[in-house]
Amino acid sequence: MADTSAPATVKSANRTLDIIEYIVARTRPMMAQEIATALAIPVSSLSYLLATLTERGYLLREGRRYSAGPGLERLQTHAPAFTLAETVAPLVRTLRIQLNETSSFFVRRGWEVEALATEPGAHALRYAVQTGAGAPLHGFSAGKALLAALPEDELDRYFAESERSAFTATTIVSEAALRADIARIRETGIAHTREEHTPGIHGLGRVARIDGEVVGAFSVAIPTVRFNTDVERRAIALLIRTADLLAGS
Repeated sequence: MADTSAPATVKSANRTLDIIEYIVARTRPMMAQEIATALAIPVSSLSYLLATLTERGYLLREGRRYSAGPGLERLQTHAPAFTLAETVAPLVRTLRIQLNETSSFFVRRGWEVEALATEPGAHALRYAVQTGAGAPLHGFSAGKALLAALPEDELDRYFAESERSAFTATTIVSEAALRADIARIRETGIAHTREEHTPGIHGLGRVARIDGEVVGAFSVAIPTVRFNTDVERRAIALLIRTADLLAGS
């Protein structure tokens, strides 16, 4: 799906930065097809951008693979490690471009979730996520995905310590019902919220790992007027692929 929310020059700049951030955040050289797939950039456009970045020294090409080039050292006095927010931002942006719905990455802070990165959909009717703000785990699909990833002793502690308020008439607050929902998430790998935090919004979430460790969860928020079986199937496939891309970093 084309990104129609920005002029072509801005989109090209975003793609250039996404390529640099994506390659630098990886621990191995990347093939052009891997980059095109991960960032949803047409191969024709990607070839031109890769050639330009290589010519300027920002990327290093070895055979058919690309890695960070020596030119990047000119832009900084030292080489700090990428933060988690910087690592996931290009993937969140690509998820939004492909689905054209608000896409986010959340981390757990105690018994709350916090958005590290978010990209709003381009539709007039869309859900907005505020970065940095905390929200209870049980109300968000990303939060429920993170709950499902907890070991049993920590999950027991969550139910003993957390206060689960109802945001809407469909919010799941009882321990029995939420445990049943968590069991389904563990079977399918996908968490759902059906207007449980905000009326008219259906959320889907997928836990994310790096080196086998849970680091957060990707999610998409889709107005129910646009939510159907085809959209659900596509969103699930994209969430799985996005989480897999992060796991393969």
